[in-house]
Amino acid sequence: MIDEQGFRLNVGIIIVDAGGRVFWGRRVGRRDAWQFPQGGMMPGETPEQTLYRELEEEVGLRPGDVEILASTRGWLSYRLPRRFMRRHVEVGQRQCIGQRQKWFLLRLVGNEDRIDLARSETPEFQAWRWVSYWYPIRKVVHFKRGVYARALKELAPIAKREMPSN
Repeated sequence: MIDEQGFRLNVGIIIVDAGGRVFWGRRVGRRDAWQFPQGGMMPGETPEQTLYRELEEEVGLRPGDVEILASTRGWLSYRLPRRFMRRHVEVGQRQCIGQRQKWFLLRLVGNEDRIDLARSETPEFQAWRWVSYWYPIRKVVHFKRGVYARALKELAPIAKREMPSN
């Protein structure tokens, strides 16, 4: 779904493990393209419904494998660089200029061996690993860094409660 301003409505998913680390996935066919799971909303779908559909499609996890800890208060947006915009848009369709995302922080409550990147017919990720909470801000593609920083900062107080005491 593309809104009236040209942003594709989307959810972003941050999965935290018992050690406070976050799931970090490498996109299929791209050697150095790592990101959090994310995906576009379908017409009539709520952000939570999109979250669970994308979680299963991209990571292989089901609702019983995670617990929603929090979500961003509002929607966070980023613009795509021109070179990533589709050049040919069908008549009657809006040009997508970027993404407007609702971010969710999830705790993995099931075993990590439940993660199955190949559950979908068209996998999004080819590899994954756990990384420190702030690591993705430095490593995600440049045009997503602002949104990642805002989402992680807003959700950090909740995520910090999940980290083990030292």
